[in-house]
Amino acid sequence: MKAPEKVTSIAKMHHYLKLKKPSNPLISVFDFNEISVPPETFLRAITTDFYVIVIKSDCAGKFRYGQQYYDFDGGIMYFIAPHQVVQFEDILLSDVKGNVLVIHPDFLQGYPIASVIKDYGYFSYSANEALHLSENEENSVTDIMANIRRETENNMDVFTQDLLISNIDLLLKYCDRFYNRQFLTRKKVNSDLLTQLEKLLDDQFKNDNLIINGIPSVQFIANELHISPNYLSDMLRVHTGQTTQQHVQNRLIEKAKELLSTTSMSVSEIAFHLGFEHSQSLHRLFKNKTSLSPLEFRQTFN
Repeated sequence: MKAPEKVTSIAKMHHYLKLKKPSNPLISVFDFNEISVPPETFLRAITTDFYVIVIKSDCAGKFRYGQQYYDFDGGIMYFIAPHQVVQFEDILLSDVKGNVLVIHPDFLQGYPIASVIKDYGYFSYSANEALHLSENEENSVTDIMANIRRETENNMDVFTQDLLISNIDLLLKYCDRFYNRQFLTRKKVNSDLLTQLEKLLDDQFKNDNLIINGIPSVQFIANELHISPNYLSDMLRVHTGQTTQQHVQNRLIEKAKELLSTTSMSVSEIAFHLGFEHSQSLHRLFKNKTSLSPLEFRQTFN
């Protein structure tokens, strides 16, 4: 992939896409059918200094986000954070329908949303984690985007920014709700992920893998499952009430209990066997999870 073109302003993006000048330099909404660049121009990789929220339908081809791909078949919604690299491949823009909302972080300054927008997991999800919407959900999102567009194109007054921020906040909250719904309704997909997760951890806990590889990190697990760390943790929270790290820690505690109760290995030997660099780390985790030290737990079996 060629070095991405850096798009530092919303005005520059409008110029790049052959759109009319934005009404507000820090926020804009436009339709795909307003874009008039040739396909060969649009395939270039870009990175922006602002948030991009897209709802689209009726488009084949691939959209590359970092090192992953979105499947463009069917109606989906996707989210791009500042400084992410994006690239389109084999996209026929004439077939795309939908809306694009772009928001510069400077527009959010002075409002609580400025500090919480980055906490929405969908801004860092991997490509196969796009948001699929029902017809009613799509209508809700489209209506909010239409409100934002109308407000950006009206003459500015003292209420404009507050109203825009309220609509953006509402949009993000709806999308968060829809993502949580998606975790629940896609039970088969997520059930398969949970099964793969358990198998992966079983393999890591076998033989001397923990000694060799250490305790599996959240990033390692996510990479092995081909999803992002945020998606994995969000999915686990919905289905188990635990983050990925908590899930791994609970597996470590269960294995430690097994070794403490069925072998004569010392606490230091067990810690080494479980991938801890220091026995004190196992001691602290065990005490935190069980309210007992490893030795106190062992004594309950004597």
